[in-house]
Amino acid sequence: MSNERDVGVVLSGGAFNGVLMELGFLRRLQESPLWARTGWIFGTSAGALAGTMAATERLDDLERFLFDLRPEQAFRPNRLWRLPLLGTHDYTLPDTIAKAFGGLTELAQELIAADRELVVCATDVSEDSTPEGYDFELAYSSRTTPPELLAQAIVASAAVSQLVLPVRVGDRIATDGSWSRNFPLGHAYDRPEVQMIVAFRYIPRYPRVDAAPLARMRRRLERFRGAPPIRTLIADLREAEARDERGEPPHLVDMIRRLMRIAVMRGTVLEERVADERDQSIRELDRLRGDVAALLTGSVSDDVLSAVEARFGEARFPFRHDRLVPRVTVRATVGEISLETGLRGGGAWTREAKQALVDRGYALADAELRAYD
Repeated sequence: MSNERDVGVVLSGGAFNGVLMELGFLRRLQESPLWARTGWIFGTSAGALAGTMAATERLDDLERFLFDLRPEQAFRPNRLWRLPLLGTHDYTLPDTIAKAFGGLTELAQELIAADRELVVCATDVSEDSTPEGYDFELAYSSRTTPPELLAQAIVASAAVSQLVLPVRVGDRIATDGSWSRNFPLGHAYDRPEVQMIVAFRYIPRYPRVDAAPLARMRRRLERFRGAPPIRTLIADLREAEARDERGEPPHLVDMIRRLMRIAVMRGTVLEERVADERDQSIRELDRLRGDVAALLTGSVSDDVLSAVEARFGEARFPFRHDRLVPRVTVRATVGEISLETGLRGGGAWTREAKQALVDRGYALADAELRAYD
C-alpha cells in the first residue's frame, strides 16, 4: 500500500448486473496505479457488496461467489398469497453470503482491519419522529462501526425494497440505500483527504413487469366464477389487464416499481449534477479571483490587493472552494446481456452471461483508466 492515499472509489447500486460489472471495473482498477493510492470506498447496494470484497482484497472470492450464485439464493420468490405480508421475495442473500464467507460479522471484522475504509449507505425507514431536514440516509464507516452493525448495514443496503422487507440495523429499520444515495459521490467530496475520485455508475434498464401472471390467475379462477366473490375478483383482474394494455400500472407493486425507478434515477442524476456544479463553481471562482486581481493591479495599493485576496480567502460556501477534485466516472449499461433480479421465470443466470457482464465492466473501465497507467 502506498503511503499516499488520496483516491476515493465510488460504487453505485445496480442489483446483480451491477455487482458483476463492478467486479470487472474493480479488476481493472486493481491493475492501475490508482489502486495503490485508494484509501476509501463508498458503496451502495451492489456497490456495498463489491466494495466489501475489494476493501478486503477478496475479489477472487467475490468472483467465485457470484459465478456460483443462483437467483433463488439471493431473492427467492414467495407464493402469491404471501405477497401482501412478506413482499414478493424472501431475502435469502444474507444467509448465502454467511455460508460462503464464514459469517457476515466475521467478514465485517476483516473490513475493520483492512487498509482501505469502506462507507456503506442505506435508507432509514424507521417509524419514529424525525427532525426537520432529516434526509433518511444512513452511512456506516468501517472505521467507526462495530462489526455486527456493519454486517447488518451491508445487508440492508442491498435489500431491494421492490422485492423484500427492510431489515434491522441496530435500532434502525433500513432498506436499499439506492432510495437515499444510490451514487454516493457526495461522501467522497466530503472527505478532505480525497484528492481524486474514481467512480462506477450503473445506468439501469428496468424490465417491464406486465400483467401476464394476473392473466394466468384469472384463467385458473374462471372455473369457479359461479361464486360471487370470485366473479368480482375476475372482474378486477380483467381491469388490471386492461390498465396494463393502456400502459398504466396493473397493480400496486408495479406502481411502487415505477416510483422506485424515478426516485433512484433522479437521485443519481442530481448527485452527479451537484458534483458537476460544485466543480464548475470552483473553477469560476478561481477565474474571478484572478480577473479581479488583474483588474486592480496597478490601480490600487498593495494593501487593497491584499485585502481583496484575503476577502476571497475568507469567503464561505457550502463546498470546499479551494479544492478541485478530478473525477473519472465509468458509466455502465448492460448492452445485450442482462440478468434481472427478482423476475419470476426470468431464466437461469449462466456462467457465460455472468462472464460477459464482468468483461463489459472491465472494458468500460479500461477505456477510462488507460490514461492513468
